[in-house]
This record gives sequence, structure tokens and C-alpha cells, in this order.
Amino acid sequence: MSSAPSQPQVTIRRATVDDAAGIAEIYNAEVLNSTSTMDMVPRTIEEQRDWIQRRSGAFSAIVACDETTGEVVGFASLSKYKERAAYSTTVEDSVYVARDHHGRGIGQLLLSAICDTARDGGFHSIIARIEASGEGSLALHRSVGFELLGIERQVGRKFNRWLDVAVMQLML
Repeated sequence: MSSAPSQPQVTIRRATVDDAAGIAEIYNAEVLNSTSTMDMVPRTIEEQRDWIQRRSGAFSAIVACDETTGEVVGFASLSKYKERAAYSTTVEDSVYVARDHHGRGIGQLLLSAICDTARDGGFHSIIARIEASGEGSLALHRSVGFELLGIERQVGRKFNRWLDVAVMQLML
């Protein structure tokens, strides 16, 4: 009888600059190999540290760390949705999980935690912008209550092809 792989025990906590290498490793794998981000240039460790330092207060970043190894296995963050003041109660989320940890529930833990962070920060809604063929990300967001608002057609271009972006929203 075969058993399912055990779920890693993870701790969700606020990201620190000491997490920069782990976050960069996860993010850069997506930059180079997928359309889950529209970034096309990998981040240096210093750029990742700067990114973490800019994520403070309500616009924080969190990490999921394997309790056994201490390794960063995923991260999530909140960003301003738009610059104009009237949009200040809406944020945009990002969630990334190391490829070798997909399918273990870490994304759902991170997304739930970052939604709680947004709620605690007094935000009214969260927008998710997901490359439209990213079924895993779409399902993850649906699992915590996000609803599809629509599809932006051919708004990105990566790996020599046009990409659609699904826009999802969660009212807090």
C-alpha cells in the first residue's frame, strides 16, 4: 500500500531581508520558466532585499518556511492596486510556491494568511491578476472566495506569445 506524500510542516511569518535568497530563488524560477509573472528579468539578491524592505506595514510580505529545514518554500505579498488615492482601500496579491512544493496546500495557507493581513490592514478588496492559462492559480484563488471579474486579452507578451490575464477579486 502506498501512502500519499506527507505535507510539510510550515510556519507562516512576516518576511525579513534574511529571506531574500529563498524568495529570489522561487521567484526567479518563475521569471525564467513560466508565465506566472510578467517579469522577464530575474532579481538579484540585493533587489530582492530592497523589495522586502519596501513591504512593510499593510503592504507586507510573508513567507512559508519548512519547520524542519528552515527553508523558504513560498511567499505572498500585498501591493498597491493603483496609485490614485481613491483606490487606496484595494490591494493586489501575489503568491508563489517553490515548484517542488506545489500541490501540498502551501499556496492556500499563504493566500489565506495574506487575505487576513489585508483584512486586518483595513482593506476593502483584493485583486488578483493571473495569467489566464494558470489553472492552479485560478483554482487556488477560487478556493478562498475570489471571483472571476473578466479576462484582459493579449495584454502581456512572454516566450514569444501573447498572454491573457484573468482578473479576480475578493471582497473583504
